[in-house]
Amino acid sequence: MNIAGNITLEQKAEYLRTLPAIRERCQRVFELAKEGNLQYFDYHPEKEVDVTAFCVEIMKRDYGSDFSSIKPHSRWRHMDAYVGRVLPIIAKWFARADPPDQREEIRRTVDLFVVSVLLDAGAGNDWTYHEKSSGKKFTRSEGLGIASIHMFDEGFFSSIANQPFRADADGLAKITSERVATAFQVTSSNPMVGVDGRANLLSSLGKALKASPEYFGEDGRPGNMIDFLEANSRMDGSKRVVPVSAIWKCLIDGLNPIWPSRARLAGVSLGDVWPCSALKSSNAAPDSEGDDLVPFHKLTMWITYSLIEVFERVANWKVEGLEDLTGLPEYRNGGLLVDFGVLTLKPAALPVDSRSGLPSVPTSHPAIAEWRALTVVELDRIADLIRENLGLTAAQLTLAQILEGATWKGGREIAKQKRPDTGGPPIEIESDGTVF
Repeated sequence: MNIAGNITLEQKAEYLRTLPAIRERCQRVFELAKEGNLQYFDYHPEKEVDVTAFCVEIMKRDYGSDFSSIKPHSRWRHMDAYVGRVLPIIAKWFARADPPDQREEIRRTVDLFVVSVLLDAGAGNDWTYHEKSSGKKFTRSEGLGIASIHMFDEGFFSSIANQPFRADADGLAKITSERVATAFQVTSSNPMVGVDGRANLLSSLGKALKASPEYFGEDGRPGNMIDFLEANSRMDGSKRVVPVSAIWKCLIDGLNPIWPSRARLAGVSLGDVWPCSALKSSNAAPDSEGDDLVPFHKLTMWITYSLIEVFERVANWKVEGLEDLTGLPEYRNGGLLVDFGVLTLKPAALPVDSRSGLPSVPTSHPAIAEWRALTVVELDRIADLIRENLGLTAAQLTLAQILEGATWKGGREIAKQKRPDTGGPPIEIESDGTVF
């Protein structure tokens, strides 16, 4: 969908918060890349075959030929790293004297996944989480996910002392940077990137939940969204069918106030939407306000992927319209493309960190907008090449499975090969804890 023509800024702002806008605007950036007209990156399509071969090798190593067994990319994978934790915590609820009914079970699981995803922005190269029950130490997304499930189990997000297994507006309002640092075991020798950003995000989440009772109920729980979704779904026999667009609307509208104010259009805060200066300086888009903006909505997309698994496994619903979801424009998927040379930085395009020797910029830098836009399009292209290599259709091997079993994992593995000391991305991002 291309929205050229006579539209108001209000309509444009609404469009930039839709799923179709992500691919459409990212494709504009990709077209410039094909012409060699980006400011920071060059595109080398001949290298896509190398990424594909690397990803297929990983998939065959880990799954043999049973690609249908690849679970979808979801926060569930991180919380279950090395040992199952999600189903055991659900079982724990039913072992209590006051077990939940099915609807409360779904609400609690949604509560858990929403707060866990919002804590998932990059923690940096130096942070680890020591899980007392297993004695193991975890870093990055697994460490954050495992820490979050223990925080949830201990009532960190709840305002009701005898009901720890929930997240609600009043409980989130009590969260401080100090409490977050303690829960994540942050010390001078175990530093975490973006502690304040995470605390502020959770505090803002509480305010957003309370401000949108139509989605989250009077007590402001993420899990209350199931009432809205049921009202916007249909029954197919005994199976409830929920359109992904309803989940997206609930999240993109209901959680919009939590994101730091960045791009605004017609007075609307757009969230994870950024200007791409290459679009503004090109003829690829009409010269009107907002046409240089590229939406990503990465954390909203990540919540959506994660909640889909909750709704399908815990609620036994069917979610339709998954083809509208995009790949996640974050540093693992994007790093895979840079490490294999599909994308290369132009000479002296970015400042280099003296300690690591790597390019280093904040998330607001226009180069990051280019990188993320190209990542969205490239994930579709790599997914098609993987399916072609394996003789599978999109229904047989979904984008969510490819993200989990190939590109995200591949980005991590090639990073560890190339930068064994840190395993970090090829471009360092100065994160505030609210984007990646």
